[in-house]
Amino acid sequence: MAVTRPVPRLRARTLAVDAPGDLLTRIPDEIDPSDVVAWLREGDGLVGWGRVAGLRTSGADRFGEAERWWTAVQEHAQVEDGVRLPGTGLVTFGSFTFSPDSADASVLTIPRVVIGRRDGLAWVTQVVVDDEPWPTAHPAELLGRTNADIEVLDPLVEAPGAVAADRWPVVVEQAVGRIGRGEVEKVVLARDVRVRHRDGHVVRLAPVLERLEKRYAATWTFAVEGLVGATPEMLVRLQGGRARSRVLAGTIRRPNGIPVRRVGDTLAAAPDPEHPVDPRLRLVSSEKDLDEHAFAVRSVAEALAPHCADLVVPEAPYVLELPDVYHLASDLTGTMRSGATSLRLAAALHPSAAVCGTPTEPAARLIAELEGMDRGRYAGPVGWMDASGDGDWGIALRCGELAEDRHSMRLFAGGGIVAASDPEAELAETEVKLTAMRHALGLGGV
Repeated sequence: MAVTRPVPRLRARTLAVDAPGDLLTRIPDEIDPSDVVAWLREGDGLVGWGRVAGLRTSGADRFGEAERWWTAVQEHAQVEDGVRLPGTGLVTFGSFTFSPDSADASVLTIPRVVIGRRDGLAWVTQVVVDDEPWPTAHPAELLGRTNADIEVLDPLVEAPGAVAADRWPVVVEQAVGRIGRGEVEKVVLARDVRVRHRDGHVVRLAPVLERLEKRYAATWTFAVEGLVGATPEMLVRLQGGRARSRVLAGTIRRPNGIPVRRVGDTLAAAPDPEHPVDPRLRLVSSEKDLDEHAFAVRSVAEALAPHCADLVVPEAPYVLELPDVYHLASDLTGTMRSGATSLRLAAALHPSAAVCGTPTEPAARLIAELEGMDRGRYAGPVGWMDASGDGDWGIALRCGELAEDRHSMRLFAGGGIVAASDPEAELAETEVKLTAMRHALGLGGV
């Protein structure tokens, strides 16, 4: 199918540089926060700014239209890549709505500048349009400055979202009732809260990203067109013909200071009258959480199977430890046989049971009925892709979306509801999951 959107003629140039320290500190102060992009884990990844080209799309064909546009952009582009690593050369960042019926747009954006680092090697990619001249300064000069005040946070206040916290258990009760009547096996419900500046200032994303990266280094810190977060869930990574997906489902709060000892490869709780059982042991023995996790793993395995020659699905999950919670996690891997790009894989996997439910279509209808809000790009694929089609696409979780006026944000959190779900416990789970963005915005302590 032909591309119906304008296709820019771009020139991209990637050079190796020396880039020690935090990549986020290189974001210029004057950059519009909506033009900041990031994809970072444990200090490595990609940070960019400026917008040289982009696409906004919607509807059921939003993934297909985005891929066709990106293919056309590459066909018209001239690229000089002196590094040749995943993420060098021409790169696009994207964020897609959870629902095809969302009033929000899905986006692809191509930054004017991208700084990347992988395994100790760093680079800068600069992009210009048509005959626009290259910047006169060497790319390394972009890295010579840092924002000393990046940790400064402006005061924010929080207000209820579409459903107030004290009403959320009622919504969960309704979902459990519908599960009991056999409409779905599992449904993932989410709620939002709103934050704004007391003094009407614009929300600055650089300090928010830095706080997320420091506290949640084991997750993927991301920013694409005002959507910012730290997701622990990799929807799909495609690199060198290998696909990988990390499935998270099943969550328990992580108390502080619980002593733990190991017996061989198993966990055991040290004697403690206040915490007699390690929460990780409760998690791996919870029928409710194991069932929820099994639904999610099955949905991802079924979506990946047509694309992978030797799909490996773990028999049992492991426990992923984050600062605020423990998750049941499974990593699925396989060798590509279909020739699909990372974005096409993300489209095939979305929405998984981890963010929608089982069966998918009835669960999606129940979400639209019970949540009382448009999720927008929350719980949709977010990430990046290079010219080879390789890239990373996570699920936009533990995140907030900047409003168009840039003075406020919506924060999101959800949880999987099954027949055994307790409404008050589900409310508590969303509060814990909101901790990441509350911390990043200075709302929830350190």
